[in-house]
Amino acid sequence: MKSNVRVRFAPSPTGPLHIGGVRTALYNYLFAKKHKGTFILRIEDTDQTRYVANAEQYIIDALKWCNIPFDEGPNTNEKFGPYRQSERKEIYKKYATILINSGWAYYAFDTSEALDAERKNHESDGKTFIYNWHNREKGRLVNSLVLSNEDVQNKIASGENYVIRFKTPQDEVLEMYDEIRGKITINTNTLDDKILFKSDGMPTYHLANIVDDHLMEISHVIRGEEWLPSMPLHILLYRAFKWDAPKFAHLPLILKPVGKGKLSKRDGDKLGFPVFPLAYTNTETNEISRGYKEDGYFSDAFINMLAFLGWNPGTEQELFSLENLIQEFDLKRVSKSGAKFNPDKTKWFQQQYMQTKNNSELTDLFLPILADKEIHKDKSYVLKVVSAIKERAIFVADFWDLSSFFFVDPEEYDAKASKKNWKEDTSDLMQELITILSAITDFSSANTEKEIKAWISGKEIGFGKVMQPLRLSLVGKLAGPHLFDIMDMIGKADTIQRIKNAIEKHSL
Repeated sequence: MKSNVRVRFAPSPTGPLHIGGVRTALYNYLFAKKHKGTFILRIEDTDQTRYVANAEQYIIDALKWCNIPFDEGPNTNEKFGPYRQSERKEIYKKYATILINSGWAYYAFDTSEALDAERKNHESDGKTFIYNWHNREKGRLVNSLVLSNEDVQNKIASGENYVIRFKTPQDEVLEMYDEIRGKITINTNTLDDKILFKSDGMPTYHLANIVDDHLMEISHVIRGEEWLPSMPLHILLYRAFKWDAPKFAHLPLILKPVGKGKLSKRDGDKLGFPVFPLAYTNTETNEISRGYKEDGYFSDAFINMLAFLGWNPGTEQELFSLENLIQEFDLKRVSKSGAKFNPDKTKWFQQQYMQTKNNSELTDLFLPILADKEIHKDKSYVLKVVSAIKERAIFVADFWDLSSFFFVDPEEYDAKASKKNWKEDTSDLMQELITILSAITDFSSANTEKEIKAWISGKEIGFGKVMQPLRLSLVGKLAGPHLFDIMDMIGKADTIQRIKNAIEKHSL
């Protein structure tokens, strides 16, 4: 194995980056930084039929928002560039030819129609067609293992379509090791001869990623478990090239909230949560997919949540900064089984991070929302509001609903609360309260609370008889932070006016 840790995240630019892909990038990044290594972004765009023009930039923007930047990649420190596979075609052709010349691969000229016929013949006999040692040299299939060299060259020269297939060894028990799953064995007789290269000059994933991983000196391949069935071929390809293989680690799936099946966009649409880090617009259909950023999530909360989908630190601790995650991350603590996605837990992480955010930072996020409502207050005032209400918020977008009464008088009063708390004598009681408030010169929260509570005690009535209608008058409902803090914030004049408004409203 290479002494320096070098890992890569190698997405295909076929659409928005699913959170499963983001988690793969995150685990690669954490592993690299834990071992003071290098995190590489490589764009695997060999499948040009599914290529989406804005997908690569989306991937880069998503990694940037998640604060997991790559050390090498497209237009960034291109030490082993290019980092787009579509720009490396000549490299793959060279290595495909090496495999041909060494006997580890062969040309195959079978048409799609001929292969379909073979499949149907096998199915009629109750068998499954596999292109491998069973049939590759029996004459029914057209390849360079049965054709003369002259025939092969003539076919290629005439422009006949071909593929290059890997020649899988026969009768071997292949032993492999996965950093998460341990020892894995497979009989090579069960493997098919995968296509590595096509006559249009494009490689398949299998050849391209092996060549690139070797040339880019990748030490560990950390990828999703959907690639686990490809591991035997990749190990054999390293052997064929006489290269040292990197270490492999295959990550568990992120499962639907119900726990069965891989999490999909459809699940998010159905249950009301995003499955992409950023919002994405399909340029062909104009369909907009939600993103965690646009839904109001903090990137560090999103990353903390994502880290726990398949990994745990072995303790009860759940809140980790990115630096903490780097220190604690270990592939040995990544689960073999799938991780069930929990939308409510995602909101829990967001709320926890809300409480740790600097109030000034949150105020800067809230000010544009107020400006849109044509409310202009000093930042110092808004800062006090944010300090008072943030513990009940999940998103910054919640701030207005939680704090509107700090900025505007309530126009409506909660009907249920009014019916229960505004009795026949309440208006008279509130009018008397106005008199008491008018006489208070020190309208600070602590002093006003002391004066009002002394008045209530002197009248020998229940506190709720005054406090509930007072809150209803100031807020419009039985909600909000400490009542006397609200009064302190909105001031004496506004407090008295709101009580007058409530008296008038409840007398109608």
